[in-house]
Amino acid sequence: MTASSFPTKSNLASHLINGILDIKPLAKFAKHQARKMIINRAEKIGVPWRENVRQLSKHDWAEELATIENLDLIYPDYYLCSFHAYETGNLSWESALEVESAAYAVHASIWPEAGVNGDSRLRQNYHEILTQQLTISPQSILDIGCSVGMSTFPLQDLYPQAKITGLDLSAYHLAVAQYQSRQRNANINWVHGAAESTQLPEGSFDLVSAFLLFHELPQKQAKEIFKEASRLLRPGGYFTMMDMNPRAEAFGKMPPYVFTLLKSTEPYLDEYFTLDVTTALIDAGFNPPQITSMSPRHRTIVAQKQQ
Repeated sequence: MTASSFPTKSNLASHLINGILDIKPLAKFAKHQARKMIINRAEKIGVPWRENVRQLSKHDWAEELATIENLDLIYPDYYLCSFHAYETGNLSWESALEVESAAYAVHASIWPEAGVNGDSRLRQNYHEILTQQLTISPQSILDIGCSVGMSTFPLQDLYPQAKITGLDLSAYHLAVAQYQSRQRNANINWVHGAAESTQLPEGSFDLVSAFLLFHELPQKQAKEIFKEASRLLRPGGYFTMMDMNPRAEAFGKMPPYVFTLLKSTEPYLDEYFTLDVTTALIDAGFNPPQITSMSPRHRTIVAQKQQ
């Protein structure tokens, strides 16, 4: 499988969309419209977006941040840009306090009949594939790009015997994750760091999981993360990821204006859609991965480290 085999929008349409987004006022407008559309969708389907934010805003987040932030961390350049219609991307309280509501809204459209339960169904499908395809019961798990813990807490439920570590580049998101873990009485180790250079001990995990991370990365960093995951895993351990499926018919049929709004919030989407994941994983030291379609828009990739 080569990168060129992944179907994307036509080159003409892609160039046109990229040209629009290169015009800052138009890009800003597109991001504003994307954000407005997501919030309106959330409220319409019963996700109390604004109320959720209001309740979370009552907490003393400055104190929470001080206990989780790694002040020695140097943020990579690719991370210092606009993501998800936030000008400072994930490095903001606005992003951290809204991400859970946003996930419910975005994933409500995957299966029309699922509605607000689309997000939990997506995660359940991912975990079912893990239980079917992993030949081990992981005792030590690293959740990279863990954000506020929405992917981490279900992993703990799935593997209650395992020691869980959640790693993310955003101290703001990790502060929320840390707060939520106390509310749940969950014993999770939260680490503020970069997935491509974790500084964690070699061979210390049985499973490295990434949920909706790689579409937010340039190809260079994606390949570096594959290599770092291989370093962190014990022989025979697994790397698994759930993300958008570039082959999905849903993206090919997406109306141009919706695709424009999507790209306005995802600056590295073109790089992800053309990434040859299979070759990159094999080059990083994994056996050929199993790729499973698990929603109309998503896929799960399971790769075992070579022994």
